Amino acid sequence: MKINSALFLFIIICCGCRQQSADVPVRPLPIYHYDDNIQPRWSSQENLNGIKGSGGTANNGAKGYPYDSIKAGESKTLLHVTETGIINRIWITIDDRSPEMLRSLRIDMYWDNDSVPAVSVPFGDFFGIGLGKTTAFENTFFANPEGRSFNCFIPMPFRKAARIVVTNESKKQLRKFFFDVDFQVMKQWNDSFMYFHSYWHRDTATALGHDFELLPLVKGKGRYLGVNIGINAHARYEKTWWGEGEVKMFLDGDKDLATLVGTGTEDYIGTGWGQGKFIQTYSGCPVADEDNRQWCYYRYHVVDPVFFQHDFRITLQQMGGGMKADVAKLQREKVPLIPVSIDGTYFKLLYEKKENTPLDDPSLPDGWTNFYRSDDVSATAYFYLDKTSSGLPALQPVAWRTH
Repeated sequence: MKINSALFLFIIICCGCRQQSADVPVRPLPIYHYDDNIQPRWSSQENLNGIKGSGGTANNGAKGYPYDSIKAGESKTLLHVTETGIINRIWITIDDRSPEMLRSLRIDMYWDNDSVPAVSVPFGDFFGIGLGKTTAFENTFFANPEGRSFNCFIPMPFRKAARIVVTNESKKQLRKFFFDVDFQVMKQWNDSFMYFHSYWHRDTATALGHDFELLPLVKGKGRYLGVNIGINAHARYEKTWWGEGEVKMFLDGDKDLATLVGTGTEDYIGTGWGQGKFIQTYSGCPVADEDNRQWCYYRYHVVDPVFFQHDFRITLQQMGGGMKADVAKLQREKVPLIPVSIDGTYFKLLYEKKENTPLDDPSLPDGWTNFYRSDDVSATAYFYLDKTSSGLPALQPVAWRTH
């Protein structure tokens, strides 16, 4: 079977580090190799759906229709084709990049004429940074070269049809909306291809002792690609650290105990001992605003693939830490928290009986104290499935997203 170079990234993402079969090349096909299985197309305002020989008709072929506007409550279709293909790149720029607009715009993607979207996510969060933020960055899946545009490079194959829609759920008109969706029409479909999905949700006040689900339970065969997370750390916890929670991935029937377990939030994205701003290929923290207690961070599993055969779920413990005296002060002030452990002269476990242990107890050692806490957390998870819809809940209302 012939595989073109543009599809190679998708094959690498799907196959990860597995041994490649005989019909998959060991290395990318050279750029001078011709492949008659594909035909390039761009869908933009100048040629919606990339119809062959039909681009740039406005203004006698001069620049006549580079952008459109989206009124409050209206939707804009970026792509609607009924054939076999793969989306390789999405680029968009808009003139209102406020947090309100980035959270009020919704992007939906539908595969193979399914009436249920595989992707239904706030616009800004989908493109790699949470909390309605935007800044210059680049990683393996997303880029915003100067903080003014939105690029996605995740391959998205479709067997029968693809539809991408952006809806303005704000109360004002978005005056300028530019886009192009770069895709390829394919003559042949590979049954090993999977459908791209994304899921976003927010909890404005996580429950003490309950993990936040980065991705609720999904059923089917697939691959978890990664996540970007945003946190508004609650001011009542003062300057204590919010990121002690462990990431846990429940694979193929795992119940109470997960197969894949990390050691802490900043550890999950490859740093340690706190979390400042950094941007790298597979992990990073584009926003680290200590003054406003806001962080946005990401981790993408390309070189360390996470496959599942039957079902998958991933959670993040809502746990922070601080020196015992600081946490004891919060406890005396009735700030919502549950002590978990103290790392002093020895590691003291406090949560074995799930009780709110008084930290003023003189028998306890001094040291760094981990504790469950409640913050405002949101996350966008990215994954592939062997089906066009995931069964996950619908996107939360715009009032919840922009609160």
